[in-house]
Amino acid sequence: MIDLYFWTTPNGYKITIMCEEIGLPYNVIPINIRAGDQFKPEFLKISPNNKIPAIVDSDGPGGKPISIFESGAILMYLAEKTGKLMPSETRKRYDVIQWLMFQMASVGPMFGQANHFRRQAPEQIKYAIERYTNEMRRLYGVMDKRLGEVEYLAGDYSIADIATFPWTVRYDWHDISLDEFPNFKRWFKAIEARPAVVRGRAVMAEQAAQPPAYDPKAQEILFGKTQYQKR
Repeated sequence: MIDLYFWTTPNGYKITIMCEEIGLPYNVIPINIRAGDQFKPEFLKISPNNKIPAIVDSDGPGGKPISIFESGAILMYLAEKTGKLMPSETRKRYDVIQWLMFQMASVGPMFGQANHFRRQAPEQIKYAIERYTNEMRRLYGVMDKRLGEVEYLAGDYSIADIATFPWTVRYDWHDISLDEFPNFKRWFKAIEARPAVVRGRAVMAEQAAQPPAYDPKAQEILFGKTQYQKR
C-alpha cells in the first residue's frame, strides 16, 4: 500500500493520477499546507524540504518500507516499481526522462511563479508579472511545437505527460486560449478525458474547488516568515 501525503496542488495531483493509471492502491493522508501541516516533525522526516507530495511504500525494495519525496522522483519510482509508463529501452526511456525534467525544471517553476505574481502576491509587480507570464507563454509554445510532431510529449503516453498535465489545467488563469496552441489543445483534451485522470483529479475535489485566494494566516504560512524558519 502506498501512503500518499497530499494536498490539492498540481504536484499532488500528479501522484493520484499516476496511481490511478497504474492501478496501485493508495491511501491519501492530507497535508494542509495552508494550516502548516507541512512543518510538522513527522512529515519532515518523510519530506525534509517540507513540500508535498511524498509517499511511503510499505512494500518497497526487498519488501521493506521506503519513503520518497519530490514528485518527479515519485513518478519514476512508481513507474519502475510497476514497469508502466516509462520504457526500459534506453532511447525511449530518456525521451521520457528529458520531458519529465522539462516539467520539473521549467513548467512547474515558471508556471508557479506566474501564478504567484499574477494572483497571490500582496502587490502587483509589473516586471515580475510580465517576466513570468512571457516565459509561461513561451513554454506553451514549446509544448505545442513538440506535440505537432508526436502524440504525447515523449512519443507514447508516459509519466512526462502525467507530470505536465496538472500544471496546465488552469490555463484560464494564464490568459491562454487553447485555440492559440492547437497541438497542445489536442493533447490536453485527450489527457483530460482519460478515466484514470478523471479519478485522480476527483481526490479531495471539494477542497480543490475552493477559491484560490489565501487568508492572511495562510499567506504568512506559505509565503512569509513561517516558510523560511530554520527547522
